[in-house]
Amino acid sequence: MFDKLESLDKKYEELNLMMTDTKVLTNQKELQRVAKAHSDLQDVVTAYRAYKKAVEDYNEAEGLLREGGLEADFKEMVEMEKDKATETKERLAEKLRLLLLPKDPNDSKNVIMEIRGGAGGDEAALFAGDLFRLYVKYAESKGWKVEVLNSHETDIGGFKEVAFLIEGHGAYSLLKYESGVHRVQRIPSTESGGRIHTSTATVAVLPEAEEVDIAIDQNDLKIDVFCSSGPGGQSVNTTQSAVRVTHIPTGIVVSCQDEKSQLKNKDKALKVLRAKIYDKAQEEQHQAMAGDRKSQVGTGDRSERIRTFNYPQGRVTDHRIGLTLHKLDMILLGDIQDIIDALITHDQSQQLKGVE
Repeated sequence: MFDKLESLDKKYEELNLMMTDTKVLTNQKELQRVAKAHSDLQDVVTAYRAYKKAVEDYNEAEGLLREGGLEADFKEMVEMEKDKATETKERLAEKLRLLLLPKDPNDSKNVIMEIRGGAGGDEAALFAGDLFRLYVKYAESKGWKVEVLNSHETDIGGFKEVAFLIEGHGAYSLLKYESGVHRVQRIPSTESGGRIHTSTATVAVLPEAEEVDIAIDQNDLKIDVFCSSGPGGQSVNTTQSAVRVTHIPTGIVVSCQDEKSQLKNKDKALKVLRAKIYDKAQEEQHQAMAGDRKSQVGTGDRSERIRTFNYPQGRVTDHRIGLTLHKLDMILLGDIQDIIDALITHDQSQQLKGVE
């Protein structure tokens, strides 16, 4: 590990010098490349240099204690310095192990999220709406921008489906763990007998794909236009502004009707389509490598769940890591950082097991 860290330290210094080179400074594209590489190494190099300083402090204290002949007060101070250096060394060594784990190339990307009502009819659509608002509030707490790309509302205020873009650096690194089937247990407002119903909604989290990631051949697209409709199928637009785009090679279909402009709907549909094609290509690559990667969405069946929202008990449970939090109200207001942090920690520990 330390040979690699020493190599990264040298590379970081080389990049420092390159950023003062006139040839680099006058080439905007090269400067951006060098600056990004420099930024990518900054955390690990900073931690490594702090680790080396802690090792020096430890060795210095150890040397003084080994020599002996220290006055009692000074000896106590040196022992405290040695203990502090030991703690710092151990903490930074663990941090460095995590920093050296392979990084997900999509972690810095924006995300496109899709939420669909699963099992449970109207109640599932209402739950999909609750999840949508949860993620919007979480995004707002991070200072991220949210843009609805497509939505199909129901008569009672829920969503059959809603797709939206969240723009913010590192959005995918935090929200990628939200993919899967979410389950809700509560008494619907229409339930006169007070019985608890179980419903589901599926959440898909896709890294936003730029044109450089996925180039779409216009000849591979079938584009249909139609009149958009509102809740319950009611017509809300007499012009053909809604757009349906079919990617013929993959069979992926994306519709968008939220904008009054056909051109804007087409642009939004292509944004979602590009993300889906990119995700499909990555899924196939991962399956070829691992052979056992499951679909991130599943079927929406009640039994396929990653998280349960239990209203009567006021709790949320993430079944992947066995975490239960009794603060349902706060979580519905977007307070999900504790869950995300726990999932990241679990993911990192699993990765560390794989490299040890």
